[in-house]
Amino acid sequence: MMNKTEILISNFYHSINILDVSLFTIETITERLSIKLCYWSHSSAIASYGDMCCVFINESLSKCGQWQNFGHEMYHYLHDETSYDLLNESYAEYGETKADYFAYHFCVPTFMLQQLKGVSVYDVMELFNVEFDFAMRRLEMYQSKIIERSTSFERTY
Repeated sequence: MMNKTEILISNFYHSINILDVSLFTIETITERLSIKLCYWSHSSAIASYGDMCCVFINESLSKCGQWQNFGHEMYHYLHDETSYDLLNESYAEYGETKADYFAYHFCVPTFMLQQLKGVSVYDVMELFNVEFDFAMRRLEMYQSKIIERSTSFERTY
């Protein structure tokens, strides 16, 4: 059973016909969404004006770091119309925390993890092009959900 975020991400990837990790690139996704992509020396960000959108990715990050930042920015692309500059700090932090959570699922989708058996943190790093800490946290999230589901199942019978 997937949660709303996991379902949204699965539907998103299916809608742009990205069902294989070999297609998990910033360039492929931005091209399929007609989003302009710019690498620059500042923090990663996303901006839109009318029907135009541009994602800015920090060029000094590793490829893994860029992918993880891109996942974070995609939360803002898919969910946000909020100007965090105008909000108080605690609400802005809340929005950024949601974007961080989303990035774990965007960069390492549940529907793809479910197809793997006995996967290690190193497998996740290599398959999904993410850093060790990111892969470790995502696997913890995924395994926790499996344990919770099996425990919940046991309690109902």
